[in-house]
Amino acid sequence: MSQTSVLQPNERRILRLEEVEAKSGFKRAHIYSLMKEGKFPKALRLGVRAVGWDSVEIEQWIADRLKERA
Repeated sequence: MSQTSVLQPNERRILRLEEVEAKSGFKRAHIYSLMKEGKFPKALRLGVRAVGWDSVEIEQWIADRLKERA
């Protein structure tokens, strides 16, 4: 059984910067600054000039921020 058949559609995928900006509310410079400080999920190298983020890591990061305010 392949990995893709185990995961539900849209459950885990690679997000590009535009989508990460939309989900987090942060712009590129702040996202990279937080990554450098270890306070944001690290980008995955997709190619020479392309990076993306694991959707599950981004969703967990958002959930953690929401828990902090409670």
